[in-house]
Amino acid sequence: MSRLIVISNRVSVPKAAGAAGAQGGLAIALNSALREHRGIWFGWSGQETEEFTGHLDMQRNEGVTTATIDLEPQDIDEYYNGYANRTLWPLFHYRIDLTEYDRSFGEGYERVNARFADSVTPLIEPDDLVWVHDYHLLPIGSMLRQKGVKNRMGLFLHTPWPPTRLLVSLPFHERLVGSMLEFDVIGFQTEEWLGSFLHYVEKEMGLDINEDGTIDYRGRKIVARAFPIGIDYTEFVEGAKSDEAREAHDHLKASVRGRKMLIGVDRLDYSKGLGERFESFGRFLTDNPDQASKVVLLQIAPPSRGDVASYQQIREDLERKTGHINGAHADVAFVPIRYVNRGYPRRQLAGFYRAADIGLVTPLRDGMNLVAKEYVAAQDPEDPGVLILSQFAGAALQLTDALLVNPHSIEHVSETIKLALEMPLAERRRRHEKLLASVRDEDVVHWRDEFVKALFGKDGEGARDEAA
Repeated sequence: MSRLIVISNRVSVPKAAGAAGAQGGLAIALNSALREHRGIWFGWSGQETEEFTGHLDMQRNEGVTTATIDLEPQDIDEYYNGYANRTLWPLFHYRIDLTEYDRSFGEGYERVNARFADSVTPLIEPDDLVWVHDYHLLPIGSMLRQKGVKNRMGLFLHTPWPPTRLLVSLPFHERLVGSMLEFDVIGFQTEEWLGSFLHYVEKEMGLDINEDGTIDYRGRKIVARAFPIGIDYTEFVEGAKSDEAREAHDHLKASVRGRKMLIGVDRLDYSKGLGERFESFGRFLTDNPDQASKVVLLQIAPPSRGDVASYQQIREDLERKTGHINGAHADVAFVPIRYVNRGYPRRQLAGFYRAADIGLVTPLRDGMNLVAKEYVAAQDPEDPGVLILSQFAGAALQLTDALLVNPHSIEHVSETIKLALEMPLAERRRRHEKLLASVRDEDVVHWRDEFVKALFGKDGEGARDEAA
């Protein structure tokens, strides 16, 4: 049986269910696959070292083997803070105005990918399957091939893939995409991102796209497909029934004192549309003054990437908007926006979701967005809340019974909040039933199994043909 080698920027070490900082559904699904396939999860430890040595820290926790390396401060600055999060991340989220092109960023990105390849190659056995995750490691497939790795390898991109007209603004874009084509399977969250990738390789690289969607490249056929990711439905629903979730639900319900509540849970990032969300809620309060003291927005937004200037700016902007809206609509016993800059364990979040009458998920651009699916899974089917979802989130292609909105239109989102608050119970139940079926049937285990099946290939063998 082939082992599974997972390679990602960071490694998630298994933790106790429900613990603070506990794993998300993705980590749970990958750890399950690694246990099943006797695999190894390789990546950066998150720690700095004065001088890179390539030393591997091998650990085994809950039946999963992890292997991590430390990086030098320059590596972190150029590879992670630089190329990954100041070049690729904004570009892939259509924010070309925030995209920074710096030669040192690109050099650091390739250097760290090469260090990953050097460190992980000795761990890969001939029959192993190699599964690489996300935009941090796009060139590593090519580097592993150069080191003689013939195994079947797959790449899954968790972010959007930008249209060709945006991608060509990236220096050396042809080399970056060419290195990705050394993978045997390339997965995207949605058909839209897949279509953008296929358009690029056809128009910019002159490659042939077959009727089955495979790409002809240097005598090989590369599988490019959409694999929409889901949540760990079973684990999340069980957690939502826990004492911790019930306590969180009851405490939050009591604190709003009978008011209707909207909830947003997002990492603090400009792609999440938080500024536009606050403005939309403020517009709702202004247009519906009779509701101003009857509705609360709880926004949970843990900080991230604090070393990047654009993230510092978004935090300052949100604090200013929160103060402005609360100042205009609060009274001595009530504020309409509760803005919280910290994270919560998943079980507590499940309780918060269940307590909320509306899930407000309005990113400007998102690869998938699992908060939308978690909100649906957490609801009481007898009295479910309403999901308001950005049409630009990948999840919108699956969750079509949500109230879909254009997050750039403050007026549209404001009017949709009013519609959601007034929605009859029968319609809420009907929409929730269909949403829940999608979340349940296309969960993270289904996503993982579909990708691994594609990675095995039709013959089910782990290694490439020598002739490849």
